[in-house]
Amino acid sequence: MAEEHGELEERIIIKDQHTKEIDLVNRDPKHINEDVVKVDFEDVIAEPVGTYSFDGVWKTSYTTFTVSKYWCYRLLSAVLGIPLAVVWGFLFALISFCHIWAVVPCIKSYLIEIQCVSRIYSLCIHTFCDPLFEALAKICSNIRVAVRKEI
Repeated sequence: MAEEHGELEERIIIKDQHTKEIDLVNRDPKHINEDVVKVDFEDVIAEPVGTYSFDGVWKTSYTTFTVSKYWCYRLLSAVLGIPLAVVWGFLFALISFCHIWAVVPCIKSYLIEIQCVSRIYSLCIHTFCDPLFEALAKICSNIRVAVRKEI
């Protein structure tokens, strides 16, 4: 009974991962677009002192910029948002698939196969180089260096 209850909870948890509630207020909770899209009227258009347009033109320009940016974004996201979500979903699914079914198995296979090569290489180094370096160490161990300052 407890096993069936555990399986049921696991199915509910798995289902909730795909149907979780999204936050309609905070749509960038990880702040991935914080510095990219914060473009306001003042960031694009500015009049230096002494070259001011009419106040009505300035206010209308501000309103036109803000409203057109808002509605163009909404229109583009309405038209292209879902198709691009499908494209990005497909792309990230493809990346995940390649990583899970190709990249990681290749790396694991390589690591398993390189262990054999590593052991052979280590054996060769210990067999041929260790005696050579030990002999050189014995030869050089009797060398004495003295530094004298001559006046």
